[in-house]
Amino acid sequence: MSSTAITNVRVFDGENIHLATTVVISGTTISSVGGIVPDAATVVDGKGCTLLPGLIDSHVHTGIPQLELALRFGVTTELEMMGHWTAAQRSEISERDDLADLRTASYGLTPPDGHPNQLTKKLNLPQPQPQPDHSCGSDHEPLLMNARTPDEAIAFVRQRVNEGADYVKIMIEEGSVFQSPGLPMLSQETISAAVQEAHRHNKLAIAHAMTYDAAETAAGAGIDGLAHLFIDRGADARIVEKLAGMFVTPCLCLNASLLGNKPTEFAADPRVSAKLPSAWLTHLQGSMDTFTDADFDVVLKTVADLHKAGIDILVGTDSSFPVPHLAGIAHGASVHHELQLLVRAGFTPTEALRAATSMPARCFGLTDRGRIQEGLRADLLLVQGDPTSDIRSTLSIRSIWRRGTLLSSPSR
Repeated sequence: MSSTAITNVRVFDGENIHLATTVVISGTTISSVGGIVPDAATVVDGKGCTLLPGLIDSHVHTGIPQLELALRFGVTTELEMMGHWTAAQRSEISERDDLADLRTASYGLTPPDGHPNQLTKKLNLPQPQPQPDHSCGSDHEPLLMNARTPDEAIAFVRQRVNEGADYVKIMIEEGSVFQSPGLPMLSQETISAAVQEAHRHNKLAIAHAMTYDAAETAAGAGIDGLAHLFIDRGADARIVEKLAGMFVTPCLCLNASLLGNKPTEFAADPRVSAKLPSAWLTHLQGSMDTFTDADFDVVLKTVADLHKAGIDILVGTDSSFPVPHLAGIAHGASVHHELQLLVRAGFTPTEALRAATSMPARCFGLTDRGRIQEGLRADLLLVQGDPTSDIRSTLSIRSIWRRGTLLSSPSR
């Protein structure tokens, strides 16, 4: 079995920092941290560099090209929050070391004509049709794409579990933040039924909730985590108490886009622009501009307040497709932007890095990744400099490994 030794390297192991350490990769896993260099190992001198666990984006909507783009920026796992993959497709992705790995909710639960239908209609995507993967144990059961009642929500969750969904996504969205007020919404009873059914199958229940009221509804239903941050008002003691024990993926780069803030300086960084295809660079340079009366400083204070209260904050981007009404975000690249925004909100660089490595791995039960530890997957990112001091150093990518396989080139 071939091995690689990364020597003289500063290591952020997902939790803590180690100086001048040797990390050995054997096959697809990390075989030692702090040990000796094996005979015949390929040696990578890590002097002046930092070795990180592969980054995890805890909120995306993705495809094969997007998984490839994510890996180019050291994102070795994407957690999809709505989108269907067959078992064969997922098996192929798990074995392809030129793509980020994938976990998915499959379809998200929403009422007829509820969010995100107002967005997907603009994409002119064909409506999903029943296939054997969707049979839920019977060729006669129809594919459920939405739910109106608790019983329908229970059946929906069972179908997603039988499809192999890793967790369950539930939409709680009235539409105002997307300039689509009055969207149909699930009742509290229907949401609670879906959450309880997810838990019966040992699946996390995760909510799309972008307003204070929606976050309260999610908490009241026993949701495990929020896939967004409420942006219509700041946090107070009441909501902080209700969200205790949950995790939150704020998607600050999405929030900035909704509020009309273009990531101009970030997109102009040559470490970003040189690796993005032109369509994605143009997309990243834009913004959605659908909720421009809100204050981004309030959004940053909200995430800081939740963090100070001990609520787990995860890095996620909500990156999806390069179309104008979803602008301001790009797969892979925006994970680094999100890290910078967390630091701007008051996180230390080390706290921000935990939010993209060990913390999502723990919250989502990904026990084989998110840390640099003997026996875990060799999903690794080597960067020049010290991102635990300057978070912008995560973009100075030198090498990327996915399951111990060195990406041929992290450049364009």
